[in-house]
Amino acid sequence: MSLTDAHVVHKARSGGLLSRDRVYALTGADLEIAPGDTVGVVGESGCGKSTLAKVLVGVQKPTSGTVSFRGRDLWTMSAAERRATVGRHAGMVFQDPSTALNRRLTVRRILRDPLDVHRRGTPAGRDERVRELMALVGLPKVLADGLPGQLSGGQRQRVAIARALALEPELIVADEPTSALDVSVRAQILNLLLDLKSRLGLALVFVSHDIQTVRRMSDRVVTMYLGRIVEESPADEILDRARHPYTRALFSATPGLLDPIDPIPLVGPVPSATHPPSGCPFRTRCWKADEVCASTMPDFASASTGADADAGADARAAHRFRCHHPVRDDQSTHDLVTQAQVQERR
Repeated sequence: MSLTDAHVVHKARSGGLLSRDRVYALTGADLEIAPGDTVGVVGESGCGKSTLAKVLVGVQKPTSGTVSFRGRDLWTMSAAERRATVGRHAGMVFQDPSTALNRRLTVRRILRDPLDVHRRGTPAGRDERVRELMALVGLPKVLADGLPGQLSGGQRQRVAIARALALEPELIVADEPTSALDVSVRAQILNLLLDLKSRLGLALVFVSHDIQTVRRMSDRVVTMYLGRIVEESPADEILDRARHPYTRALFSATPGLLDPIDPIPLVGPVPSATHPPSGCPFRTRCWKADEVCASTMPDFASASTGADADAGADARAAHRFRCHHPVRDDQSTHDLVTQAQVQERR
């Protein structure tokens, strides 16, 4: 699965019928999801994480750009072929299981629906698959005839995960899958996702505002800001060797208890996605910004060489970022906090 220069632009809901405002929800997204890969997506609210997730699984059509699966653009397929391709090869787990599941259907019916729609196997085989799915996610058999409202939040999310796995997909996209759950069950659901990924050989895209959890779960971490991917890094480099100032600021806000530090201060709110700043969108809050940042959006550069990232490089191994004045990879977050505080006082 890959995205190439994907854009999503919505009409603004405010401003009346004659409004020409546009919301730039996703801008120039390039991303490749390799088989068996786990990619975490982080960023503040409204940065485009959920839009990216919906584009990946064909729920949202990009305004421009391509979404490719096995070398074919999903949106050049017929509607029937696209539904079959996405339905059989990708699954999505939504944020709130209480709204993602039809409250009038039993667990058995919810899990069987994808099998019926895609005519997978015989009726008896579908019933057996439902039993397999319930066992796979740790749901007792007695819940098969229960309604979502009779289940706990964790059980509902297990049903949602089982439904996403019904057609044996290659990719699962989980959009904030634990944010609506009690703290006591979040770790159980996260461990379940990791276990399923390992056992079934899935690729996993994990979207969350909990950046420390993303770092622990992922092979790669993608940082988004105002609809753009601004950094993509191996997970083991994202904490201390991130090159984009915004990524460093994000991770400084939730430091480890063994090494507490003050967070890097960011001045001002996130700019409007309707009227984004010129040049680099992060420049209005960045302590390193100058005139160059205001005039042009930087291209992707490689963390290893500082040169333009090679388009043919292995996407899983790449550490790339978009910044005119990147942080040195040997620069500590303590130093960046001091720099930002000095700039804030000027």
